[in-house]
Amino acid sequence: MPLSPSRFIALSGRPHYRLSAASSHLKLPRHCQQLHELRANQRLAPHRSFSSTTQNPDQQRGADLVRRRQLLNRVREYQLTRGKNTKTIDEMSINKPNVREVLKGKYPAKTHARKVKEWIVANGGDAEGVVYLEGQKTKMNEDNDQEQPFRQRRYFFYLTGCNLPDCYVAFDMKTEKSTLFIPPIDPDEVIWSGLPLSPEEALQKYEIDDCKPSTEINAYLSSASTPKSTIYAISGQISDETTFLAFNNKNFDLLKTAVEECRVIKTPYEIALITHANNVSTAAHTAVMAAAKSATNERELEAIFLKSCIERGCRNQAYGSIMASGTAAATLHYVANDQPLAGKLNLLVDAGAEKDCYASDITRTFPISGKFSPESRAIYEIVLRMQKEAIESLKAGVSWDEVHSQAHRTAISGLLDLGILKGDAKAIFDARTSVAFFPHGLGHYLGMDTHDCGGHPNYADKDPMFRYLRKRGTLPAGSVITVEPGIYFCRFIIEPYLKDEKHKGFIDEKVLEKYWEVGGVRIEDNILITESGYENLTETPKETADVETVVAA
Repeated sequence: MPLSPSRFIALSGRPHYRLSAASSHLKLPRHCQQLHELRANQRLAPHRSFSSTTQNPDQQRGADLVRRRQLLNRVREYQLTRGKNTKTIDEMSINKPNVREVLKGKYPAKTHARKVKEWIVANGGDAEGVVYLEGQKTKMNEDNDQEQPFRQRRYFFYLTGCNLPDCYVAFDMKTEKSTLFIPPIDPDEVIWSGLPLSPEEALQKYEIDDCKPSTEINAYLSSASTPKSTIYAISGQISDETTFLAFNNKNFDLLKTAVEECRVIKTPYEIALITHANNVSTAAHTAVMAAAKSATNERELEAIFLKSCIERGCRNQAYGSIMASGTAAATLHYVANDQPLAGKLNLLVDAGAEKDCYASDITRTFPISGKFSPESRAIYEIVLRMQKEAIESLKAGVSWDEVHSQAHRTAISGLLDLGILKGDAKAIFDARTSVAFFPHGLGHYLGMDTHDCGGHPNYADKDPMFRYLRKRGTLPAGSVITVEPGIYFCRFIIEPYLKDEKHKGFIDEKVLEKYWEVGGVRIEDNILITESGYENLTETPKETADVETVVAA
């Protein structure tokens, strides 16, 4: 999901590679090795590794034919089972990475708490302090007696794995003991909502050392303090009834940054959650593609996406789905999802399921008729090349600024070939004319938030090519980032360039006229960065022929 250039506060070669047993020579970061070995031991269907040998053209054509037949069979399976409740997340995945064994364990809250402690101490904090975090409170609508939809505070969840409202957690940095505080039973509420989680059940479910009623939080904080210890909390996330009077030292600055920086590097459990969400979303995206020809309105396809995710156990979406048909695809965060499909060339679907507070973020663009128009195909293949080249370059230590820059160079090359741009490629790049067609950042960190923290964006950057890039600097192993290049034909953005002396000489208006109806093309995958390369967590079809096959079927 890209950063919209109109909103400062919102974000914007080779086939899919997945690490297999055959690629054991690759050096994964230690925290990812467990997940890699698990998948290898489960004998998953092999994926091409970095050491794959080059096939001759006949072999490649044969492999492509087999893949498309398999894809068509899966689409037919979906059509035969449409409307039936799907009981497993794997049934409609294009490939079937099994992460259940990892997810049978507990969410690694203590591992996260220790990481946060280490960051605080490394940045001048007190090694014997207490970390205090509050979960989200139950909130009522201001004009009726209904509760607002609950969304857990991510800082709290990171140290608990608890998705309940009105809770607290305290982590004693000296003893590394974690105590969760949950609401006590309210007899008047049981008849309406049933019995809440008990402390005994919480100890079984979460990676915590103790569980107490939330009414005991102030007594605990008073007993946990020492004359020299520091309480670490996040400003603006402290209840009025909570008191830190027993602590001589109070720090409201370090904890938020500590959690945000620690969240960048994912544990195997977190990677499994993101992979699970991707599998569910792949099934939903494929279902939308398969239904597009018979649908009449964007809202029907949004309903199919949501239904598919809910059937597979993901009730929540990571963000509001984008079902943008025709020229609406040029609007980066289009959310109306209510327009008819008749007469439109393409549909851009940017949507992702959420699994236990962890997001997926996938975008696909496809022809509603099942066959790309010549202009749409040309733009699609440029964007696909932009994405493949970007993904191929990824590994730990790579500069994200440079990957983003290369995506612009590839876009310029493709648009020059089509005649939309004219002149010298370097001059076009230096003038930043390509920003008219690719106005958002190449991608962003992904985790508990769709636009996850720790990327250090600079929205005040005077360079329009980098202003909306939500990750700046190099990529560390264990991070998950989206790769989502796009080319758009938005009159509101492009027409000022046509009047600007700096840019208008690089754009051929007559050629451009043929492409307005394409709207926009974006392709987005979720990528795990490793020491030696990457792992693509997204299996959704994106090859031109595959996309057409799914829709036409």
